[in-house]
Amino acid sequence: TEAVYVKVRGVTDVESGYSNGHAEHPSYEQVCTGRTGHAEVVRLTYDPAQIGVREILEIFFLIHDPTTPNRQGNDTGTQYRSGIYWSTEAQKKVADDMIAELTEGKAYGAPIVTEVLPVSNYWPAEDYHQDFFENNPTQGYCMAVAAPKVAKFRKTFAERVKG
Repeated sequence: TEAVYVKVRGVTDVESGYSNGHAEHPSYEQVCTGRTGHAEVVRLTYDPAQIGVREILEIFFLIHDPTTPNRQGNDTGTQYRSGIYWSTEAQKKVADDMIAELTEGKAYGAPIVTEVLPVSNYWPAEDYHQDFFENNPTQGYCMAVAAPKVAKFRKTFAERVKG
């Protein structure tokens, strides 16, 4: 997801991290055990004059499968759950409304399992996880999962790609 959002016009910062777990200052190795309760996330900073929460979430729902619990690509475990972790009630409302619209419109062949919760206990991922796609374009995950997400974003939201 980081690989896509760094290319979105209006998104000013993207940081990979871990959120909504119970461990303080978790490491990647700890999160991978599934015992910290954290989800792997990206924290976005954006310019609301250029892009809104709805557009950010439209991209989110395009580039990942929100119907499969605890899985993204070939990665499985609670740390790979689909989640939107909000910091304002306005963000929560946009997320809830969008999920309701997608559900009503039967946008997916299965129920959306994305959790919508207030952000809690966020911790940035290690430096080697930041800009992972940009720094490791030929790595297996990047080629098999991240690159197709970036291509899908570029095709569907061409007007949103940073120039």
